[in-house]
Amino acid sequence: MSIFGRLAETARLMVGLPDYDAYCRHMADRHPGARPMTRAEFFRDRQQARYGNGGGRCC
Repeated sequence: MSIFGRLAETARLMVGLPDYDAYCRHMADRHPGARPMTRAEFFRDRQQARYGNGGGRCC
C-alpha cells in the first residue's frame, strides 16, 4: 500500500469511518466460503456497532 493509501486509511480510522476494502480482504483471506456483506450492509452494521439502538447521548 502506498504512503497516500496508508494516510487515507489512518484518517478514516481517526474519524471512525470503517474500511470496507479491508473487510473484504479479511473475508477473502479468513472466510473464503462466506458471502461478504455489501457496502451498504457493512456501513449499517458498523453504524449499529458504534451507535447502538439509538438513545445515544451527547456527554
